[in-house]
Amino acid sequence: MAERRTSLPGRMTARWSRAEPALTKGLLLAVFCVGLVAQFVRPVGDALEGKTYIGGALLSIVGYVLYAEVLRLNTAHDAQREGTQALQEAVRRLSDEVRELTARLRPQSGEDATADQLMEECAQAIRRGGEVQLWGMCFTGETFVEPLRRVLEDLPPDPSRTVSVRILVPDFTRPIEVPGLVRDADGKLADAPGFRRYLVEKITGYERGLRTMRGRMARKAQGTLSVEFRTVHMSPFLKLYIVGDEVVFEGIYDKLDVRPDEYRAPAPAPPRPETGDDQLLDLIGHGSLLTRWSRYDGEPGREVVARRRAFFGTLWDAAAPLEPASARDGSGA
Repeated sequence: MAERRTSLPGRMTARWSRAEPALTKGLLLAVFCVGLVAQFVRPVGDALEGKTYIGGALLSIVGYVLYAEVLRLNTAHDAQREGTQALQEAVRRLSDEVRELTARLRPQSGEDATADQLMEECAQAIRRGGEVQLWGMCFTGETFVEPLRRVLEDLPPDPSRTVSVRILVPDFTRPIEVPGLVRDADGKLADAPGFRRYLVEKITGYERGLRTMRGRMARKAQGTLSVEFRTVHMSPFLKLYIVGDEVVFEGIYDKLDVRPDEYRAPAPAPPRPETGDDQLLDLIGHGSLLTRWSRYDGEPGREVVARRRAFFGTLWDAAAPLEPASARDGSGA
């Protein structure tokens, strides 16, 4: 009984809400019909003439209808505003949860990471817009430059975006032992000129391919891209990638491949004893694990990021520009 008594006013209010529009429309229709009849039927017009109170009542009805409509619109607007605020709050909470979950899933400082995770972090930094610096110290740039080029191709328009790419590679225009040859005579390392020529061609191609993205990004209003390759005379043992001043990925080329030297020019005569069965010693970077460091993961992460950036900067300042393909010569390469 208490529940029935409590809900009775609510039921009556609901019924009145449903009946009110119909009653109001019926009353206004009746007023319209009476006025129309009074226009053509003289007795009715005479009866209504001078009825001031009836006119006031009709105006009151019209005013009530207008007031009710305005009240309904204000109520709907308030409900919509409250719904919008609730939706915005839900979106904000969901965004915070997504960011927290992403941070938990992302490798923490000092943990292993893959090349795919490196490229995903690069892509996120680029898509955020603004100024982005991407630095890489690698063998030829194959596992970094090519995936990066695909990321740049799929960027959304953002004319204010600025991406600066610096790639530091070994100087393969000069003799080097690793990568190189393992001599059959004594098992020692030696230079592999033919393989170095091949590596110079690969690096030049990667640089050219990345540079072509500058014009494409400009035409599609994706932002501004700057690309620079430099060389240092060193063996490519270290993999180092730096995303802005926030994140560092580092690793080593820990896999060696020993195979016949297919890059050596064919000899017109039988192989000379000193080069007969020399094997090519190559470094393999595909599948190598990286270690991720972030400045946001505490003091160790901040220190590693700062030191690696300084390390790369020192080598970069001392490095030489990448020589064009036309600069290769037989003696040096």
